[in-house]
Amino acid sequence: MANETKGVFTLQDVRDRELAGTWIKWYNVPYHPATIGTSNIWFGGGSTGSGVDRVIFASDTSTAVAKGPLSLGRSELAAHGNTTDAWFGGGDAPGTRSTVDRIIFSSDTSTAVAKGPLSLARYALTAHGNTTDAWFGGGSGAVSTVDRVIFSSDTSTAVAKGPLSSGRHGPGASGNTTDAWLAGGTYFGSPFSTIDRIIFSSDTSTAVAKGPLSLARYALAAHGNTTDAWFGAGYNPSGTPSPFFSRVDRIIFSSDTSTAVAKGPLSSARREPAAGGNTTDAWFGGGAPGPLSTIDRIIFSSDTSTAVAKGPLSSARHYPAAN
Repeated sequence: MANETKGVFTLQDVRDRELAGTWIKWYNVPYHPATIGTSNIWFGGGSTGSGVDRVIFASDTSTAVAKGPLSLGRSELAAHGNTTDAWFGGGDAPGTRSTVDRIIFSSDTSTAVAKGPLSLARYALTAHGNTTDAWFGGGSGAVSTVDRVIFSSDTSTAVAKGPLSSGRHGPGASGNTTDAWLAGGTYFGSPFSTIDRIIFSSDTSTAVAKGPLSLARYALAAHGNTTDAWFGAGYNPSGTPSPFFSRVDRIIFSSDTSTAVAKGPLSSARREPAAGGNTTDAWFGGGAPGPLSTIDRIIFSSDTSTAVAKGPLSSARHYPAAN
């Protein structure tokens, strides 16, 4: 009997297929929100101002397409979204900002709409979330603050949640639908390799420190899928032969007390890029020194290879955010 659930069935058909093990219950079907409608990345802000670029995965050798700008030009911001919208929060304009902008993908030529602010103005922060909420963590002044933005009430001030295990400036973040991993950062000039895990269901607790990155650094970026996260690039003033890194670390969520595993590098060493992607690939765009317009594609299934340079951003920039 075929494993098929399309068509019209009698209750006897359902019973027979359940007994045979060929009836697929809805709650046994894997849910991968990152595969729904994720054919693009939006890179926003950075050193060039309020510009937003759209990268289409299927034509990723083309120059990214400039879209409607953020409500306010700023760099060192962070972003997270779902399949219909993206929220860009914080940044330096100059002047530290708590602004949160919402980009509606279906009207991406419009100026982004300013929404309820973060609870604390800051830049050099990071963000990750799920389909209903975004968590913005860390930032300038080496703060440990984590703010939760609830998409359905995004005109309200973001709600402060349980802090990171320590304050940090310039971390990176990735995760899945239940947890976020925030890695790296610096505390007043001292980079570290700490990884904190935020469990969304208990987000008033202090984040739990997990297995470290393979290399201490800050000003890095990250993207992953439901099982792993890839943290790439970064800066450490004591680094040799250069303070800029092309290092990519892979964190396996199921063994997150282990040291992250170094994988194939980016095409060039850099700090301050942004990253986004889907369940099979990550795109790292922009960065310094430069600034750069380079976009690198990491294919998760061949993550020991050097990342492949793809079509550039519409303008060179460092410290953008991406979703």
